[in-house]
Amino acid sequence: MANSRAAVVLGASGSVGKALIKELILSGSFKPIISLGRLSQPDQVAAARSAGIELREVLIPAMNPATLEKSTIEAVHSIGGTVVGLSVLGVGAGTSKLTIDEHRAVDVELNAAFARGLKAAGVRHLAFMSAVGSDPAASESGSGAAGMPRYARVKGESEEAVKKAGPAAVSIFRPAMIIGSKHTPWVLEKVLPLLSFLTPAKFKSITVDQIAKAMIATSMNPPPKSDVYYHPEMMALNR
Repeated sequence: MANSRAAVVLGASGSVGKALIKELILSGSFKPIISLGRLSQPDQVAAARSAGIELREVLIPAMNPATLEKSTIEAVHSIGGTVVGLSVLGVGAGTSKLTIDEHRAVDVELNAAFARGLKAAGVRHLAFMSAVGSDPAASESGSGAAGMPRYARVKGESEEAVKKAGPAAVSIFRPAMIIGSKHTPWVLEKVLPLLSFLTPAKFKSITVDQIAKAMIATSMNPPPKSDVYYHPEMMALNR
């Protein structure tokens, strides 16, 4: 189709990543889709094949910034034409058990390497998932659990890193509680939507599919400059 382009994805094994690959396949507008990750995702490959979409997996078992950056450049150069990048890579659950440097090694350093690789290969847009409350000036002390200052610090640093190292335009998505994530307690998934009328707009819960569709919308029509998308903006992109 006329607006067809290719997509390079980082973080496809997580809950939002799986939704993202699913929606990329359903859109039919990204040919091929290249997924960079440590492990193969056979279900995603099978779904793409059934839909007549080429999904290439680039496996990086020992993932580190240098290897990821090199693999990203090679992936983009193997395609040619218009390519967009999408990253939903993040530690997920268990950040409270990590040191801040261990958390940074994934959320900041790997995402920055991916962004550098995209830029070096000529990609001009990156859709990047962060989190509501991200703040590079937040405290480094205390718990690294989601929603706590240290978590916000690392997420804020990751945003700054990809903007500095990456493509000309970085669309940053800041969801609050994610419905459909394996890390979200089922009780919250049931209760939060019922309380949405009491929740400030940007803190409303959102589903993995809604995040994925919003990221794809900006990838289909990349904005001219970097911007941040909270719940209201993401829902608008779902229309």
